[in-house]
Amino acid sequence: MEWTKAAEQNRLWNADVAERYDTPGAGMFAAEVLEPTVERLAGLAAGGRALEFAIGTGRVAVPLSEYGVPVSGIELSDAMLGRLRTKADADTIPVVAGDMATARVPGEFSLVYLVYNTISNLLTQQEQVECFRNAARHLSPGGRFVIELWVPELRRLPPGTPATVGVADPGYVLLDTYDVLKQHVVSHHFHFGEGSDAQLFRSPHRYIWPAELDLMAQLAGFTLESRHADWTGTPFTAESASHVSVYRRPVE
Repeated sequence: MEWTKAAEQNRLWNADVAERYDTPGAGMFAAEVLEPTVERLAGLAAGGRALEFAIGTGRVAVPLSEYGVPVSGIELSDAMLGRLRTKADADTIPVVAGDMATARVPGEFSLVYLVYNTISNLLTQQEQVECFRNAARHLSPGGRFVIELWVPELRRLPPGTPATVGVADPGYVLLDTYDVLKQHVVSHHFHFGEGSDAQLFRSPHRYIWPAELDLMAQLAGFTLESRHADWTGTPFTAESASHVSVYRRPVE
């Protein structure tokens, strides 16, 4: 089972995807996105070690490490980890190859974090709960688990319509198709080049409501410390499209 999941993730997040993943200075790599993310995470680490689940190519881990926070990671995709290794060696950012719901990194951390909707890559509720429990296993008493996640957009889904258009920009279209019984959504990313050239990348997810996320946290022994609409501390409201939720492990 573990081999099958790893093989599937390596097929999905393959060398071609890893090569195209980084967009320096633009999109999720833009300074206005990364700088508040790194500053907030550094503050939440409170001088301790940080662990990133699904560290990927190091979009956040590398600048956070350069900020002065010792960072380790867990990553299931060989190709994404290979891309990270072009930016930071194993002594600078040690990474354990494995599933973020089960893999163990040596030592204790003051911060574990999951950014950019990554917990939704776990496709069952059980796996998502195990991810919370794995975070708890890595944290010292009083440590924090931070999750950045989008709010399911089902209010935009009319009855009988299985899909929504998330983005429609020149050169890029995002189409999400829903299975509301399983809480599954497949994101279809269409990238258009010159002329008629186009590339399609599909990523499956299990969407999670904020209240369900809070219950997962309780099952793992966490309490909700704060929730904001973004990394800069914008208040979270009923109209917020995403949230940054900070969970705290009790001080023993």
